[in-house]
Amino acid sequence: MNINIKATGMEITEAIRAYVDEKVTTLEKFFPQIIQVNVDVGLESHHHNKGKVYYAEVNMQVPGRVVRVRKNAVNLYKAIDKVRDHFKIELEKNKEKRRRVDRKTVRDQRVYQD
Repeated sequence: MNINIKATGMEITEAIRAYVDEKVTTLEKFFPQIIQVNVDVGLESHHHNKGKVYYAEVNMQVPGRVVRVRKNAVNLYKAIDKVRDHFKIELEKNKEKRRRVDRKTVRDQRVYQD
């Protein structure tokens, strides 16, 4: 799995890089066939009246599709955690869909062999 991390509107520190890497690699246990991950973190804008608003956007390429999630939060680490939680749900749904299709093809092959 390739992980590309990019920061927009802010400096990316080694702590942020390590945190993103840790959170993204934990997603492999939910769906081990991840091909590539592009992560973009940064400030939404410097002109917010309510303070800084951070975002985390992840584009994940899995076999057959690209899954994209973007979340905003007041804290960058919270935005990254929100993205991870959302991806956990998305990857489990995708895995279950693939499992149903695989089971259906196996059933169809058994009927054909009888």
